[in-house]
Amino acid sequence: MMTSRLFAIAVSFFLLASATAQEILITPKPVSGVAGKGMFVIKQNAGIKTAAGSMKSATFLKDYLSKMYGVSTNVNGKGKADIELKIAAKNNAIKGAYHLSVTGKHISVIGDDEEGVFYGVQSLIQLLPVQKTGTVSVPAVEVADAPRFAYRGAHLDVGRHFFDVDFVKKYIDLLAMYKLNVFHWHLTEDQGWRIEIKKYPELTQIGSKRNGEITGHYPGQGNDNKPSSGYYTQEQVKDIVAYAAARYITVIPEIEMPGHGSAAIAAYPSLSCFPKRVTPLPINMVSMESVKQAQKENRVKFVQETWGVFDDVFCAGKDSTFIFLQNVLDEIIPLFPAKYIHIGGDECPKTNWKQCPLCQKRMKENSLKDEHALQSYFIGRMEKYINSKGKSIIGWDEILEGGLAPNATVMSWRGEQGGIEAAKQHHDVVMTPGSNCYFDHSNSKNEDSLTIGGLLPIETVYSYNPVPAALSAEEGKYIIGVQANLWTEYMSNPAKVEYMLLPRLSAMSEVQWTAPENKSWADFQPRLLHEFKKYDWMGLNYCPVYLKENKN
Repeated sequence: MMTSRLFAIAVSFFLLASATAQEILITPKPVSGVAGKGMFVIKQNAGIKTAAGSMKSATFLKDYLSKMYGVSTNVNGKGKADIELKIAAKNNAIKGAYHLSVTGKHISVIGDDEEGVFYGVQSLIQLLPVQKTGTVSVPAVEVADAPRFAYRGAHLDVGRHFFDVDFVKKYIDLLAMYKLNVFHWHLTEDQGWRIEIKKYPELTQIGSKRNGEITGHYPGQGNDNKPSSGYYTQEQVKDIVAYAAARYITVIPEIEMPGHGSAAIAAYPSLSCFPKRVTPLPINMVSMESVKQAQKENRVKFVQETWGVFDDVFCAGKDSTFIFLQNVLDEIIPLFPAKYIHIGGDECPKTNWKQCPLCQKRMKENSLKDEHALQSYFIGRMEKYINSKGKSIIGWDEILEGGLAPNATVMSWRGEQGGIEAAKQHHDVVMTPGSNCYFDHSNSKNEDSLTIGGLLPIETVYSYNPVPAALSAEEGKYIIGVQANLWTEYMSNPAKVEYMLLPRLSAMSEVQWTAPENKSWADFQPRLLHEFKKYDWMGLNYCPVYLKENKN
């Protein structure tokens, strides 16, 4: 909902906006915008005037102008205030509303809050030239803007393949560029545990390392026999969280449970229902080193080297499992100021639970009718602990199985039905269906590199409306946002991640930010062409398929 002040501004611009929209190359598309006459030139030693609450945005702008154009600016100096950043109100329903004004004499960004000032600065940056010239000219505009959704997220899986701190920061910068405000950091997986836990050092000493991975598409053509490893220290995590916060991005950590726990189980086999049962190894798809360790060193549990879903999950019948996870969370929670802890909850086979005497005993003692109810018990028990620490849980839509935990937020990935069901139960929902939001899917039918499969062209991303027609207006309020997901089974280097992310992230940002009635594929396309110029200017890797298919 817009404030009355922003609404009045939007109405005053409405008659001119349609004629000038294509001239304002801002993505995601603002609520309203009018192109004026003339330019403002940001000269050397230009003055930036700011106040409490907008200093982070001023610093960001100052650093950007220096890095990209070699232009020095003075923040709160004694000279003329060429650019002014300020907060004028804090009454918008969703944080981030702003007004941007550029004239021939002055630039001003007025935010309803700190976030609004930052997003106004991002829009200003998008208006800057995409080449280094002698002058930095900004076209005259009047823009009034506010986001549609409070949750605008993107996810990165670092479990399948590890990415270093510098790249994670670069990824965060790309989210900030498009006014996203949530970074969902998938830190634990069957193929790698990526965060330091001091109480359990073997999680990283063993769980962050694997002896190889499959070659080709799953189930594979063999194993590359190349060791890989990597994890983030707690100090590095603090650094990344602070870096994101300076860009008004909240980092939500994901610690997978009760499934996708092979890396943790490799480090601490007692977490398994069957600690002495050997991890099944398809000999022709597993590294020679793992086979040797299994045969000669009596190793029984391994960090997985293939993709997919595995039966060896956290044992729900042992109290020690819950104590372990609680101890892990005791170290995780202080690192992340976010409201949410993501607990996964997806793709948890029940095979071992059905065979495990302790799990069956747990079910009998708690009158649980089946293993789905046992998963609900597991999630509910962890939710109570997380709630006791002042946090809330968020999980994939499988957490609906057996009954939804009382305060849980649901990420609906297997289509929209899980989200619809959760919203009807008055639970908050983040929509992220694979059909529109899974950026590991191919960009085109003729993809030039290996992907997990599926097809997600940018047009399909752009067309998505996260509020299903099946929900009433009241139920629709529980759709708090939408998220792009980037799983990395087939992405081992940063350039591939960028290629799969861009330009689809630009389309996703408009899904997240812009009201449906203000969206238009025809209007988006010229702005998309401008984004490609910006990617080249910034030295980013991207998928060029749209350019190739629309070269005429």
